Amino acid sequence: MKQSQLLSKTRKEAPKDEASKNAELLIRAGFIHKEMAGVYSFLPLGLRVLNRVNDIIREEMNAIGGQEILLTTLQDRELWEKTGRWSDEVVDNWFKTKLKSGTELGLGFTHEEPLTALMKNHVRSFRDLPLYPYQIQTKFRNEMRAKSGIMRGREFLMKDLYSFSRDEKEHSLFYEKAKLAYMSIFDKVGIGEMTYITSASGGTFSKYSDEFQTITDAGEDTVYVCEGCKIAINGEVLEGKKECHNCRLSDLKERKAVEVGNIFNLGIRFSEALNLTYLDEEGKEKFVVMGSYGLGPTRLIGTIAETLSDKDGLVWPKRVAPFDVHLVEISDENNEVRKVSERVYSMLKKRGVEVLFDDRELRAGEKFKDSDLIGIPLRLIVSKKTFDGGLFEVKERASGKISMIKEDDLCGFARDYLK
Repeated sequence: MKQSQLLSKTRKEAPKDEASKNAELLIRAGFIHKEMAGVYSFLPLGLRVLNRVNDIIREEMNAIGGQEILLTTLQDRELWEKTGRWSDEVVDNWFKTKLKSGTELGLGFTHEEPLTALMKNHVRSFRDLPLYPYQIQTKFRNEMRAKSGIMRGREFLMKDLYSFSRDEKEHSLFYEKAKLAYMSIFDKVGIGEMTYITSASGGTFSKYSDEFQTITDAGEDTVYVCEGCKIAINGEVLEGKKECHNCRLSDLKERKAVEVGNIFNLGIRFSEALNLTYLDEEGKEKFVVMGSYGLGPTRLIGTIAETLSDKDGLVWPKRVAPFDVHLVEISDENNEVRKVSERVYSMLKKRGVEVLFDDRELRAGEKFKDSDLIGIPLRLIVSKKTFDGGLFEVKERASGKISMIKEDDLCGFARDYLK
């Protein structure tokens, strides 16, 4: 992509009504556009990041047996009344609407009910289980406060997987696999070291749950972490002494954190309410044991922006960056730099390196400032000074390290760095 043709432009300042660091940076760098509080559109750079995050999520969900589906957003009131979750007194963040006929509908904030009902058409025998359908789909939640940028939206993307098992033992085995898969996702997107598995309340889903909390001052939750065991307890469920039950370390450390994922043991709550049963090996009818596994790709991106940025802008981890290399051309009067830049740009593309080429007619300082703000892992500078010496300057965004690389070695250097 040539930057002169890129739909989005960088900005010196974010909207005055934007209070969150993640949204400020993402708006200024041209990744997202704010429509209203808690509602953001993704522009080309932002969508590339979102697609890369989704690819990582799919990779991990498929590896543990997940099958991708896509359910409807519009929800049938009668179905949710059967589980007691239609009432605004029970679920206070519904978005509801009406058909012209007067029939009331909801906009899905999660999908346990509709998927459980759907599975009645596909589960009859123990041979049909286990099943692990998941989707990456837009959710709607009528949040009272939406001041955390894309870390807490009213309209947002969620990956929600649901497990359907024959018994508690089969469910527990998958539940533990899902924990490991989630931590693998967080490692791959660059926040694994600061993310803790956290005991928490299950809210309207179940009695207890496991959350995945990333430490950040911008977080809305308070957790108590054991750095030795890499686990934490949500402040809402902490009872008695602040002591780790695994290693007996006292004085758990209080931290602010943002929830980047959660998993729930649902048992037979939904299958019983909606009559999802199967026949076991002896022909006896039993309720399906269920679990729910949520993770917000858009919230994940906001968390990355909050935790991995610096004073100059975004710092994208290699696996989720919108491009691999930011090729910055420093123009000269004779147009020699443009010819070399085009040649290098073409060479990198042909060898599978994804490049954003800053071919704009701007001063070097402006280009470097924008490059820092956008946060692509490698910056390749093409100038008369460097290529006359037979070398090109490559700067690593995360560490600031500068290397001087021969033209023939540029692709190899980029590929090795990005592994």
